[in-house]
Amino acid sequence: MKLQKPKGTQDILPAESAKWQYVEGFAREIFKRYNYAEVRTPIFEHYEVISRSVGDTTDIVTKEMYDFYDKGDRHITLRPEGTAPVVRSYVENKLFAPEVQKPSKFYYMGPMFRYERPQAGRLRQFHQIGVECFGSSNPATDVETIAMAAHFLKAIGVQGVKLHLNTLGNPDSRSAYRQALIDYLTPMKDSLSKDSQRRLEENPLRVLDSKEKEDKVAVENAPSILDYLDAESQAHFDAVRQMLKNLGVDYIIDTNMVRGLDYYNHTIFEFITEIEGNELTVCAGGRYDGLVAYFGGPETAGFGFGLGVERLLLVLEKQGVALPIENALDVYIAVLGEGANIKALELVQALRQQGFKAERDYLNRKLKAQFKSADVFGAKVLITLGESEVESGQVKVKNNQTREEVQVSLETISKNFSEVFEKLGF
Repeated sequence: MKLQKPKGTQDILPAESAKWQYVEGFAREIFKRYNYAEVRTPIFEHYEVISRSVGDTTDIVTKEMYDFYDKGDRHITLRPEGTAPVVRSYVENKLFAPEVQKPSKFYYMGPMFRYERPQAGRLRQFHQIGVECFGSSNPATDVETIAMAAHFLKAIGVQGVKLHLNTLGNPDSRSAYRQALIDYLTPMKDSLSKDSQRRLEENPLRVLDSKEKEDKVAVENAPSILDYLDAESQAHFDAVRQMLKNLGVDYIIDTNMVRGLDYYNHTIFEFITEIEGNELTVCAGGRYDGLVAYFGGPETAGFGFGLGVERLLLVLEKQGVALPIENALDVYIAVLGEGANIKALELVQALRQQGFKAERDYLNRKLKAQFKSADVFGAKVLITLGESEVESGQVKVKNNQTREEVQVSLETISKNFSEVFEKLGF
């Protein structure tokens, strides 16, 4: 058997990994400004953590979860999304305690797992960056979180992004709308896709989100959730819209957007951009005020979003956005002769300890090949160290772009290379 990666996974090699690090670092920096702190949860959870919160009838639970029984006969699942594990952690660690500052703001980054047909930007092991905010039912929290997502996407360079906005109202509004949708769709049941025929009985709102052609036709004239909002739900949605306007965040109301998870209420949103004629969601989320209580905690409001890293990188690539990744070496040491081997090792270590990105030759190659490596690494400075340099304690240090040279002592390189670096124009 040929050993290779499992279907729907990928190896992220160093050139790509640098982009990942940039995106993750960029997100950390933006989230920090909004007072979010990182939380890291296990990549596997008890099955019920996901099935009960995400919803037993969702495609995630019925079709896509990687679940198994471990050696202790516990039902385990690889996490398919990030919110439920963070809520479980919030409740388990009693982060709702009176002494903990409210609202509590967390972000996470890491792999998620869904068994589905792999395609561009959608894998069986994929990576998500997400945020969760607990303890505020103020519509300003909805808007701040949406604005943070907009801030991140704009600052990293995603173009042509449109905010799609909807509300699911509170449980009473959602229940009234659910019945209206059933009444509307039931006469058309036979014309719906097989999945939507099942959804009609289990969770009719999900028919609105179907990508199947026959379902899209069926819901064209479906009733709108906006006609079923009670006073509380209407007031919340009106406040969100007004605050978005105050911040200058444009949006489109999309009443067919419902999000694929059962725990949402009130505000839901997606940031969508167009790539090669196809609409792609790059970030999505909403409010979930019942989830903390569902996990056994006190009644606690929640709001959050998630974005797929693979999809974000795909969008940036398709839009021709070059990430400013600095891969160049500061210093490359070309080593000439066995007698220079030990001193080269000492020098390269001394440079690294001074904060420089440095590399040396280990393969006893001809100088021409070593100089080529320095160019491939984009080395700013080149040092050629041979036995005569070791004996004299003096070496020539060259600006690898301008070819300007200075002669310095090996001791200066070991103890104060920044002085030499500046002298060469860096």
